[in-house]
Amino acid sequence: MINAVRFSHTPDITVVNQRQFELHYGLYKNYVNSINKLTCEIEHASEDIKEEANTTNGLFRSLKRGETYALNGVILHELYFRNMGGTTSAPKEQLKAALEERFGSVDKWREDFVATAKASRGWTILVYDERGKCLRNILLDGHDEGMVAFAHPLLVLDMYEHAYFFQYGSNRGAYIEAFMQNIHWDIVAQRMNYYGV
Repeated sequence: MINAVRFSHTPDITVVNQRQFELHYGLYKNYVNSINKLTCEIEHASEDIKEEANTTNGLFRSLKRGETYALNGVILHELYFRNMGGTTSAPKEQLKAALEERFGSVDKWREDFVATAKASRGWTILVYDERGKCLRNILLDGHDEGMVAFAHPLLVLDMYEHAYFFQYGSNRGAYIEAFMQNIHWDIVAQRMNYYGV
């Protein structure tokens, strides 16, 4: 059973106001409820349902797709909520050096990350690609579509409309810019250290 992590809007979070944050947090809790329900349904699926599993249709396929979608919904939201609220405008030296090595400069990384966010229908993520031994900006149009295997999320931006629409309307650019000014770089650096980057 997964429990919802309690997040609250703090004065350091400037990218979204309290109302937008609370609406978004409520959606996150729905993902927690969904993964718990799906886990139970999968664990109690009958032998007939498993026997009839196939790539086209069927209850077991639906349960497993839902599991991936809901679990990534939980994880990505937790990463997103945690990496907002920074009070410094630039990454720490180790992360700065890694961004410069991969993208040429922090500004060029930023340009690529912002363009990735503008192109994304779901998530924009700075990942450490373990296989390629490099940083990458990736996008996921769905929680279960586009994640690079063996890639570790360092910075997560939610680009689904529910993340910003109440406050920003259709002005995605303003939301992206506000996020870029409110990154919690210490959290990103901790994730980088955790993965041994």
